[in-house]
Amino acid sequence: MIRTPLPITAYALASSLGPRTDDALRALKGSRRGLRAPPVDVPFETVTGTVPFALPELPDELKMHDSRTARLAFFGIEPMRAPVEAAVRRYGAERVALVLGTSTGGIDRTEDAHHRWWEAGQGAAPLPADYRYHEQHTFHSVVDLLGAHLGLRGPAYVVSTACSSSAKVFASARRLIELDVVDAALVGGVDALCHTTVRGFHGLGVMASEPCRPFGANRPGMNVGEAAAYLLLERRGEARAFFRGAGESSDAYHMSSPQPEGLGAQAAMRVALAEAGIDASEVDHVNAHGTGTRHNDSAEATALRALFAKEVPVVSTKAFTGHTLGACGGTEAILSLLCLEHGLVPAALGSNPADEGIDLTLPESVREQRLRYVISNAFAFGGNNCSLLFEAA
Repeated sequence: MIRTPLPITAYALASSLGPRTDDALRALKGSRRGLRAPPVDVPFETVTGTVPFALPELPDELKMHDSRTARLAFFGIEPMRAPVEAAVRRYGAERVALVLGTSTGGIDRTEDAHHRWWEAGQGAAPLPADYRYHEQHTFHSVVDLLGAHLGLRGPAYVVSTACSSSAKVFASARRLIELDVVDAALVGGVDALCHTTVRGFHGLGVMASEPCRPFGANRPGMNVGEAAAYLLLERRGEARAFFRGAGESSDAYHMSSPQPEGLGAQAAMRVALAEAGIDASEVDHVNAHGTGTRHNDSAEATALRALFAKEVPVVSTKAFTGHTLGACGGTEAILSLLCLEHGLVPAALGSNPADEGIDLTLPESVREQRLRYVISNAFAFGGNNCSLLFEAA
């Protein structure tokens, strides 16, 4: 079934590349990574996509939701306030949905509370008085925060499917619009770094101590990151780009490893193409999931070669931002839209020389070229895959 294109009328990104979307564009054009020391102390060497700016405190009326994720979410939403307020005036607050992805929520607040409880004598001491599990730790806390801040009264919920979370929100929002539940949806994702993510991925043995090299020979692993990414989808409006297709699949091959032939990834991309009503030969660029780990990159490369001609340029922008986990679908959607709007394909940082088993075109430098269609991939633990297809306005 070919779906009606949905206008993307606004978007904003705060990431390790800088506080605003223009910073990300400059980084893509200048082939500049946003990798630096993690914001938490860990007993091993690593670099992460840590935001290079201070996160302001929440206003008093929202402090009940305080966490690093909440502060990043609040900081990142500022450029979207005007377009969201315009959508509320146009459709009504009940007709604007809020659908976000996250994989951490405010878990850093629980880490801090547990540390202070332990230091105070464990069972002999209560949890810190300023710790509020339901308002701070939970996934829905960021939706509660932004809904209250923006005055939205439409459907509001979180999608949490690990690294595909903020890609799948596009499909969720489109269903709400197609079912005439809403006329617009604010989508995206927010994740912030904490001990659980930095130590957790190190514990899995996939964290690199140096910048990642997606698809590259002898790649050392991944870098985790953090970001707040937001996009406004509307039933009608002046489009900066169009959302054309979303392919979702679940291969359930393994808890954390991808299906080796990339069959779930292939299925997701095929559905996205079918929903847009275009052939694989029409795709001009692929923003790959490309984590920089050996198995993930090999499986995705196999899936890409099964669908696309070798000449299609493939880039993983995780080499710029790190892997922003539950925010990566939204983050990389915005980076894809920047490529569409500004006619560029970024350099595939660290990808050359490529692994000898990977047969893809991985640009060594920035390309300036007109793009019409871009696919952005987000593949998660458990084989929970999502591919998004965007068209230039």
